[in-house]
Amino acid sequence: MTIEKVMAMLGEMKKGEKALIKSISGADRFVRRRLLDLGIAEGAEVCIKCVLPFGGPVMLESCGQCVGIRRREAFRIEVERV
Repeated sequence: MTIEKVMAMLGEMKKGEKALIKSISGADRFVRRRLLDLGIAEGAEVCIKCVLPFGGPVMLESCGQCVGIRRREAFRIEVERV
C-alpha cells in the first residue's frame, strides 16, 4: 500500500481544505517575508478559510491566526494536501 502525496498550488485549494506548505520560494519576496514573520514557512499546516470571489484574496489560517494573501501569490505557493 502506497500513500500518494497530492501536490497542488495554494490558489487551487477550496474552502475548508488543509495542506502543508512545501515551498514559498515562488512568491514575491515581500510576501515571503510576511509569511515567515507570521510563522508560515515550509512544513506549516494551513487551512483555507475563505476564497473571495472575482479574483479576490485567499484567507488562510495557520498557528491560530488568519492571513489574507493575493490569489496570484497563492498560485505561487506549493502545498501538499492533507
